[in-house]
Amino acid sequence: MGIWLIKISVIYLFIGTVLGMYMSITGDFELSSVHTHVLLLGWTTMTLAGLIYCVFPKAAKSILCKIQFVLFNIGIPIMQIGLALFIMGLISVVVVSVGATITSIAILIFAINILTALE
Repeated sequence: MGIWLIKISVIYLFIGTVLGMYMSITGDFELSSVHTHVLLLGWTTMTLAGLIYCVFPKAAKSILCKIQFVLFNIGIPIMQIGLALFIMGLISVVVVSVGATITSIAILIFAINILTALE
């Protein structure tokens, strides 16, 4: 599971970089919070979780790891797409809240997994 998290995180690195380039070229930084969250949650947090699971394979084999993986990969896209559409005035903040809640639950599950699996 750790390798998959790292591979997916590289996609977020690419998305965050492209978004940053777009903002720099256009001078429109309206989506800077999306850019920041994509890089922080998608690239950094997901990479670190993947590395931790590679170093501690017992934690990676738990059901909590699988649940966290699924929730993270549902919550982050919903939250980031929702945030972009909310900033553009196309949807309500409810979508962002749903994605943020799913992502927060994934992070809580990750924390529980690491706190209970590491010896």
